[in-house]
Amino acid sequence: MDGVLFDSMPNHAYAWSHAMTQFGLEMTAYEAYLHEGRTGSGTINILAQRFWGRDATDEEKARIYAAKSEVFNACPEAKPMPGAFEALTAAKELGCKIVLVTGSAQVSLLERLEEHYPGFFCQDLMVTGFDVKQGKPHPEPYLMGLQKAGVCVEEAIVVENAPLGVESAHNAGIFTVAANTGPLEDACLKDAGADIVLPGMMDVAKFLRAYTKPSVGID
Repeated sequence: MDGVLFDSMPNHAYAWSHAMTQFGLEMTAYEAYLHEGRTGSGTINILAQRFWGRDATDEEKARIYAAKSEVFNACPEAKPMPGAFEALTAAKELGCKIVLVTGSAQVSLLERLEEHYPGFFCQDLMVTGFDVKQGKPHPEPYLMGLQKAGVCVEEAIVVENAPLGVESAHNAGIFTVAANTGPLEDACLKDAGADIVLPGMMDVAKFLRAYTKPSVGID
């Protein structure tokens, strides 16, 4: 979702880095990219352990995430990621099933899928932050995606942009293409387990046009 379908990571990075200070927590915008794909609860717990020396309570997590969401929702609306439509079109032309596997629990973003990418996604082929118990980098999100698609590991490709997402897909045993749409070094994605690192989603579209396997997972 974020950083693959929508250019929304700058807004998320800004929101995390600015909202945390009111709780005595600190996160740089760059670090937000490193945590991309993790559930909000998981990200908050990492910060709580670092600065408070303990896990955050459920009530604290709810308050902190609400504050982060308030800052995020005040940001300008993120535009579709350049090249994403072309990549989805290439996958569809191959007859692939397209599965959304995202840590996002932003209802507003989920509702925007049909507006900007009509006909590509259906609710039955989505894994979101609402569905999983173990978020990325745990393999559960992508294993659940495989199950929903009714395909095996060898029949799938993952397109990811975040190290934790790449690690999740790699841990699930799926061939993983990383689109580096953010400020991280290519090595961050390669070290996380990406089989291929490409500069952006338009390059992913070109890759998919030359690819013939029958199922594609898009984060």
